[in-house]
Amino acid sequence: MMIPARSWLSRARSLSAVSSNPLRVCVVGSGPAGFYTAEKTLKAHQRAQVDVIDRLPTPFGLVRSGVAPDHPETKIVINQFSRVAQHERCSFFGNVTLGSSISLSDLRELYHVVVLAYGSESDRSLGIPGEDLMGIHSAREFVWWYNGHPDCRNLDPDLKSTDTAVILGQGNVALDVARILLCPTSELATTDIASHVLTALEENSIRKVYLVGRRGPVQAACTTKELREVLGIKNLYVNIKEADLVKTPADEEEMKNNRIQRRVYELLSKADTSGSSQPSSGQRELHFVFFRKPDSFLESDERSGLVSGVHVEKTVLKGVGPGKQIAVGTGEFEDLDCGMVLKSMGYKSVPVDGLPFDHNKGVVPNIRGRVVTYPSGDPTLVETGLYVCGWLKRGPTGIIATNLYCAEETVASISEDLERGVLKSASSLPKPGREGLLQLLDDRNVRPLPFNAWEKIDSEEKSLGSLRNKPREKLTTWEDLLKAAAMK
Repeated sequence: MMIPARSWLSRARSLSAVSSNPLRVCVVGSGPAGFYTAEKTLKAHQRAQVDVIDRLPTPFGLVRSGVAPDHPETKIVINQFSRVAQHERCSFFGNVTLGSSISLSDLRELYHVVVLAYGSESDRSLGIPGEDLMGIHSAREFVWWYNGHPDCRNLDPDLKSTDTAVILGQGNVALDVARILLCPTSELATTDIASHVLTALEENSIRKVYLVGRRGPVQAACTTKELREVLGIKNLYVNIKEADLVKTPADEEEMKNNRIQRRVYELLSKADTSGSSQPSSGQRELHFVFFRKPDSFLESDERSGLVSGVHVEKTVLKGVGPGKQIAVGTGEFEDLDCGMVLKSMGYKSVPVDGLPFDHNKGVVPNIRGRVVTYPSGDPTLVETGLYVCGWLKRGPTGIIATNLYCAEETVASISEDLERGVLKSASSLPKPGREGLLQLLDDRNVRPLPFNAWEKIDSEEKSLGSLRNKPREKLTTWEDLLKAAAMK
């Protein structure tokens, strides 16, 4: 049972530097949204003291566990985040879980401002028959697996028993997953991909991947960079049905106002015409399947409980407003045979006790980052001192830099609330902040890991990586991470 925050609050307050009365800010989550929020807060408020907490021993969120291993240039932002963590008014504490190590109400007692930026650590369910069959994984789990996330160390997807995989979704995550399955392992050997994953991929039997989307090539949710990369895989046969590339006037209208959609469509059109009509012997294949939505998963006749295919319904596009079309079913069905399915239909955020949550949208109801009590968006029902940023605020969309603008908006709301007196100022209501947090965690026998513990993990990973001509060899179990963090 948790020790209530109020019972020791006065004791913790005496430990804090009340004379300086800094603005105490806690950011929950150390991914891009969390670190951009911390950085913007430190710049906007010269007397703010910012603590960033994360449930993992390692910081940086999806930059570490989501970005593909062969995208080192995307991970350079870690250097910027490290400088934020080392700022004299900022601290990082890993191994602290909101909801078990500490509650949201505890944090709101300890800090003037709490910003939730812990992202989306679950998956949207499709809610169709057969979804629990073996061989079906979420793309999130698969990405965490190949990126060495400790929660998915034992995922062990079966890449040996089938030559065909179906990926549901056509966004950037879906394309990354397809690329990892289809590209030569020699191109991954010198990246920071986890070594047990590289071994599994070297024994990978998958030669054919279907990327399935509900709508057409004009509406494909990927960006040009990721599409170029998957289309650029050596000796890859790419197949797109010619009929799927036919544009309607409504498609033309959509593309007219969206440069990215236009470029994606052009790349897909060129990919279809640049290849031969049939794959050559042994050639790996990527099939873009448009205008199909999953209806159910098929069970193998040979092995009970194992997926053997996806039953899909053909769709057509229906206009629902200027420049917007949705997919609707036609009542025609077909089967895609496969031995593995990866669902890339969207990440989902998870609520915690005491947090308003819109379960339909999978976000915390907010107005420019201010958490509101009900999804109605009534500004009079703001949860004072509680804010949100990143995917938890807007849903799982955008690139890393999107979180920069998202953080700017949230921090601007914090500044406005301080100026308007909505938030109690640090001078009128001193709070214990960091000292109180550490005292409470100590009372609960929780061992927070500061940034220098991460630096030990970082050093160990780089040392192990140098032996294999890799930038790092990720430690992929909680045990190994905590052991490295404790090294002298």
